[in-house]
Amino acid sequence: MNSTRYNTTQATTTSSPTATTTVLKRWPASMIESNGDYTAEAESQLEALIGGPLYEKQHNNSLPLLPVPQVKDTIAKLMDTALPLAENEAERTSFLNAVKSFEQDGFAMELQQRLVAKRQNTPNSSWLALWWNQMGYLQVRDPVVVNVSYFFHLSDDGTVLPAQSKYSLGVMRGAAALVACAEIRKEVCSGSMPHEAIGRKEPRTPLCSVAFKYMFHACRIPKLEQDAYRIYDPSVYTHCIVARKGRFFKVAFIDDVTQEALPLSVIEDQLQQCVQIADADDDNANTNNHNNNLQLGWLTSGNRDDWAHAREALLLAGGDKLQSALEVLESGAILLCLDDEEPESRRQCGNVFWHGGGQNNRTGGNRWFDKSVQIFVTNNGKLGLMGEHSMMDGMPMIRLADRVANMTYAKAQERTAGGSVAVTPVEDIFGACAEELQKGYHGDVVSNLISKAEMALKELIDNHQLHVQSFQAFGSSYIKQAGYSPDAFVQQAIQLATYRLFGKQAATYEATQTRPFLHGRTETTRAVSTASSKFLDRMGLKPLYDEHDPQAVNEKLELLSGAIDSHVKYMRGAAQGLGVDRHLLGLALLVKDGEEPPALLVDPVTKRSKHWRVSTSHLSHPRFDNWGFGEVVPDGVGVAYGIKNDCCLFNITARREHDWTDRLSHLLEEALLEMRTLCDAKEAGVSRL
Repeated sequence: MNSTRYNTTQATTTSSPTATTTVLKRWPASMIESNGDYTAEAESQLEALIGGPLYEKQHNNSLPLLPVPQVKDTIAKLMDTALPLAENEAERTSFLNAVKSFEQDGFAMELQQRLVAKRQNTPNSSWLALWWNQMGYLQVRDPVVVNVSYFFHLSDDGTVLPAQSKYSLGVMRGAAALVACAEIRKEVCSGSMPHEAIGRKEPRTPLCSVAFKYMFHACRIPKLEQDAYRIYDPSVYTHCIVARKGRFFKVAFIDDVTQEALPLSVIEDQLQQCVQIADADDDNANTNNHNNNLQLGWLTSGNRDDWAHAREALLLAGGDKLQSALEVLESGAILLCLDDEEPESRRQCGNVFWHGGGQNNRTGGNRWFDKSVQIFVTNNGKLGLMGEHSMMDGMPMIRLADRVANMTYAKAQERTAGGSVAVTPVEDIFGACAEELQKGYHGDVVSNLISKAEMALKELIDNHQLHVQSFQAFGSSYIKQAGYSPDAFVQQAIQLATYRLFGKQAATYEATQTRPFLHGRTETTRAVSTASSKFLDRMGLKPLYDEHDPQAVNEKLELLSGAIDSHVKYMRGAAQGLGVDRHLLGLALLVKDGEEPPALLVDPVTKRSKHWRVSTSHLSHPRFDNWGFGEVVPDGVGVAYGIKNDCCLFNITARREHDWTDRLSHLLEEALLEMRTLCDAKEAGVSRL
């Protein structure tokens, strides 16, 4: 595929308000529209303009460029991770022949040289970044909900006590979350936040901060074939967006001059205004069969081209008023959704936070799925976040979620005490253009588009299942005591569980960040290996209950250790940008029109090794009750997990037609307990008998 067709970023100036701040630097344009190119002039200059510790590593050559792996190293890793998935001797022989041909193929080496040249000709970015941002996200036409976005479910706040307040738990929790967002927004938008770094020893390894530009005042924009992303000047736009029952409000939560959060009581009063207006309008609609609330949020849940066409229809019907309303919504710092839901269990909360499919079948319309960050609070005080994945991966969102999780209601009261600000009336964003959107021919078109989008999302929700396994038998403390990496240990449990679910081993993806490199995002850690295959074969498709057989225990423990060591080794390489999948992708994308790709790139075993039937990712936080995302292929499962000291959490998603989520939950528990039995036998000395 020829890479020359990709677009670059262009700056666009919007009609900006006159207000500005003295704390944040004014951008050259009040809005910049990105097409995924970090190096385009308008976007790249922002980091230098904002400056501060957050971006200092971006501009002093501290961050190396993403490497291009050696072909021989990639081939060795591919063989180890793909051969176990060959389903017969003919496939195995064909794959090995393709490997041999690739190593001797002059054209394959030509592709490698093209990739090396691309890296050399991209001195200010990653050779992968533009491809990944565009092809991996902005060009994908599937709905972002379920398919792209991820959610976090944060623990309850014990300081939110309804008896002490005139507000609902949702309003109280939402107000505290906005205080937290105000604090971290100021740090991010001023660049004063310290840059992130990893490693236990000094000097620690700095991480790329480019994703933070897309955290606040950012929104994905639907366009035919390829979407765009708009980021707005935070020195100009200081409001947030609040949604209630599908109605969207502009709400002040920051002092325009100091950039500090408004008093908690002021924010609460404004959130209560949103609830009262939306609920009264909803009651009126139920009584009089008339509703000014169009619930335009449904439109953001659909196929991206459908949404792009619908957006044009909205603009045609609503004109300049609608254009201004969309700008207000897109430029908001974040979107806070006050959901008319009362979920209790992790599964119930997961369904509300993942796609809006709670007990109230209208909650999916209380979203604007294009916003980079959405925070959800329910009537009973449950809180979740959603990240739109296109330009920001999960780790930067962890930074935001950590601040929200640790900002209790009591702490928010203390942080904002002593302030006295008049309560500003909230603004119904689409109120001024509601009449235009409902009258005549254009009104009929808009109404039909909304109904179609609502039906499509409900069908998408109905076609999926979510299950949560809260495994309480042990966690990272026990695994470390047994002498293993917690992540690699749990990955082998996932391998064993899915092996038993599918009846065979399946390609497994674990996301590994490559942010130590300039504009790095992720690489795949392949969990399938020759070592893991041997472990699974010995464990069997059913438990063998041979834990009292010293020879069996020794064999299984040796194979488990080998599988874990293999996983850790691969992950270390992936974190250094030396995995298989991004390298093979780069080579494949440099095959020009009319050229025949090397046989290895299209070999059935190679393809199967990257058909991610098991998509996994690990994020752990002491105040996360759950987190999750959707499966990446129709015949696969999504497994998000967290490993706490004394427990493990798994969020499992799949298409409903397979009925896999509950079964996989059981098999995960079975696998973990079986593996613990092995470790306990070793500790008791059974393996030495």
